Amino acid sequence: QVQLVESGGGSVQAGGSLRLSCAASGLTFSKYTMGWFRQVPGKEREFVAAIKWTGGSTYYADSVKGRFTISRTNAKNTLYLQMNSLQPEDTAVYYCTSQRVSFGYSQSTRSSDFGPWGQGTQVTVSS
Repeated sequence: QVQLVESGGGSVQAGGSLRLSCAASGLTFSKYTMGWFRQVPGKEREFVAAIKWTGGSTYYADSVKGRFTISRTNAKNTLYLQMNSLQPEDTAVYYCTSQRVSFGYSQSTRSSDFGPWGQGTQVTVSS
């Protein structure tokens, strides 16, 4: 059974930084493109960033480009999201996920192309 466990969320002031981690088990981590999504109450889950199974290619939502960096360590089955220059609009629950198909890298931003999902970690940015 696949398990994705996020950590590293918290409360920061605008302009601050946080680093999220996602520990994966139950899947061959090095075969999957991994991603981060976020969601606020009443809104659909929103794509944030994704990284190819090799770690060599990444893509980002325009809203976070230049501020967030996604990375992975395949030897540790761990995904990361370094978030800098955080703004109040970044406040959300952040979810770790994998693309549904191994060795897939379609640069999809649709949540339906990803799964399973972690339980999420709350990020709150105050002004």
